[in-house]
Amino acid sequence: MLAHLPILQVILPLMAAPSCLLIRKATLVWLFTLAVSVAALVVSVLLLQQVYATGPITYELGGWKAPWGIEYRIDLLNAWVLFIVTALSSVVLSAAHTSVQKELEPTKQTVFYALYLLCFAGLLGIVATGDAFNVFVFLEISSLSTYALIALGKDRRALWAAFQYLIMGTIGATFILIGIGFLYMMTGTLNMADLAARIPPLSESTTVLAAFAFIFVGICLKLALFPLHLWLPNAYSCAPSIVTAFLAATATKVALYLLLRFTFTVFGVDFSLSHLPLDTLLIGLGLVGVFAASIVAIYQANIKRMLAFSSVAQIGYMVVGIGIGTATALQATLLHLFNHALMKGGLFLALAGLVYQLGGCRIEHFRGLGRTMPWTMAAIVVGGISLIGMPLTVGFVSKWYLIAAAIEQQFWGVAVLVILGSLLAVAYIWKLVEAAYFQAPEINDGATAKREAPLGILLPAWLLIAANIYFGIDTRLPVEVSAAASQFLLGGGAQ
Repeated sequence: MLAHLPILQVILPLMAAPSCLLIRKATLVWLFTLAVSVAALVVSVLLLQQVYATGPITYELGGWKAPWGIEYRIDLLNAWVLFIVTALSSVVLSAAHTSVQKELEPTKQTVFYALYLLCFAGLLGIVATGDAFNVFVFLEISSLSTYALIALGKDRRALWAAFQYLIMGTIGATFILIGIGFLYMMTGTLNMADLAARIPPLSESTTVLAAFAFIFVGICLKLALFPLHLWLPNAYSCAPSIVTAFLAATATKVALYLLLRFTFTVFGVDFSLSHLPLDTLLIGLGLVGVFAASIVAIYQANIKRMLAFSSVAQIGYMVVGIGIGTATALQATLLHLFNHALMKGGLFLALAGLVYQLGGCRIEHFRGLGRTMPWTMAAIVVGGISLIGMPLTVGFVSKWYLIAAAIEQQFWGVAVLVILGSLLAVAYIWKLVEAAYFQAPEINDGATAKREAPLGILLPAWLLIAANIYFGIDTRLPVEVSAAASQFLLGGGAQ
């Protein structure tokens, strides 16, 4: 059984997705989907423990040895990402039944869970596979289901948001496929470990350079790295609340994993950060993204949209860590990958509770919320404090490591800009605090309906918010795993 864990990680949700259509009752479909996600979480925990103790695991599909056959390869980097994706999915799904019942028609709920599992399986497949073409296949599985999930939003603008994401996502996937095609043309292999061995002698090849450029741009589109982020705010603000929470906590993390995988283990550190000026480009784009997205976030009236722009800024911090490229910087990136999943997962679940009670999450809905929905608002405040990066929260831990990495390399300007970028987060989080605690509730038709979010949403939200505090104090798990994974990356994926 343990030998088959890598394939079980992907095959469980992939086979469960069509099975949802055989279960008609919404409650049973939800329980089934939650059980599958929890099972995937158990598998990811076992994989992480095994990899941490004994090193990378390889799994050959169909009995064909790599590089001829498809190989799943689990190492510290993707084991860590698999754990994050499955853990956040399980928590988000625990809140799904309450939220989905409110936001979706009964006839759409079974389809919702089938699409959710397809998206979940696609994300896990991207992370687990050791085959470059399989990355593209699973990317398409997750993307196509994501477009449909976004389109399920009750606002008519959800259709436009899904279409916009479809166009941008298709461009990104096409770029990745072209890059993979170029690599296959030059090396004759699609296995990522084999590619890593064959690319160095070809580093001067124009075709390899073109392959890297196509793959890099395609991944950055999926990552929503500034200025390729324009699809993300509409997608997050128009999708059903549970979809937003799931995507914010997982999808961009998987795209960041791909950027790390291709930059450090497929093309290699020397090619990516020495042969090319990628370090300067990533640091520059990351910092511009932090400031541009944070400034735009301050002026947003729709809070989902505000937090979507905030996600673009947080992606900027992670990309700056990749650009610096030292062990401490990569550790900061991997820490923030985990920490940001906790922050945004908790914040968007708390907003799901707000949408459940008030039907929206614009700034006017926050007036007097500190008195009418104190626990919901407290979750948003604590999540916002973690987003800012205040001490005793996970946001502080990863930003501390990022600043330390910049100072180690004498990048004093980068360190100062990271701190200033965090201060911009104070401005848009303060808007919510001011409306909730210093303004009177609106007197209108919905005023009397204001009450605490249902426990089905509030408890999962608080579980993630509490994790923001717990892992901000007891940092052993994320710090130890991210430190080992960063050393693994700098070693070119050899362990």
